[in-house]
Amino acid sequence: MRLVSWNVNGIRAAMKKDFAESFAAMETDVLCLQETKAQDEQVLEALKDVSGYYIYTNSAVKKGYSGTAILSKTEPLNIRFDMGIEEHDQEGRVIVAEYEKFLLMTVYTPNSGSELKRLDYREKWDADFLVYMQALEKNKPLVICGDFNVAHQDIDLARPKPNYNKSAGFTQREIDGMDNITAAKFVDSYRYLYPQEVKYSWWSYRAGARAKNVGWRIDYFVTSQSLCTKIQGADILNKVMGSDHCPVLLELGI
Repeated sequence: MRLVSWNVNGIRAAMKKDFAESFAAMETDVLCLQETKAQDEQVLEALKDVSGYYIYTNSAVKKGYSGTAILSKTEPLNIRFDMGIEEHDQEGRVIVAEYEKFLLMTVYTPNSGSELKRLDYREKWDADFLVYMQALEKNKPLVICGDFNVAHQDIDLARPKPNYNKSAGFTQREIDGMDNITAAKFVDSYRYLYPQEVKYSWWSYRAGARAKNVGWRIDYFVTSQSLCTKIQGADILNKVMGSDHCPVLLELGI
């Protein structure tokens, strides 16, 4: 299976930036979206011309904020929304699709925000999310994709020193959250194949960051360890435009 994850920073805005053409060129079996910034009916309206895919959306209570979606060529056996924890389930951040041999989850992890005002909440989210991951994994091997809003290691952002413990996405508490995921034997598929590769998936709109490649790798495909032997390819599609993020790819022989 060919799986793609993309934070589109607003699906309606993305549709005006050649989203349909980019999506078609990816030739993906499943596309997972984050930050759709629209209510369910608005996402479906934006994607009305997309054919050949089952579409599932999870929108935030707050309009025009957050939101996730899954587009799948194969109809999943089951779809679940959210984590079942009220404080986390107001922003449409999680969808789980069940397939015959694995579970696929898309996630839009909360950003700690300017001045790290939401860091305490983010730390709580990370802890609860890992528990949820582990509970799901008891049923079937798990693939988690999306915008995790953290650069895990120095190699994952262009300027680690000035951002460490100062910028959302590169505080030690957020790094610890990702460490806990890998310590629980979940595997960062891109680093599994390319331990030393420098490639980014997000760039600020400020100061020409993308043109200068001053970026961060904060979009991931993470898998259960049992799926490592099935990983046939992983990539960061940094030539694809249309958002401040680019899509990331996982190919599974499954």
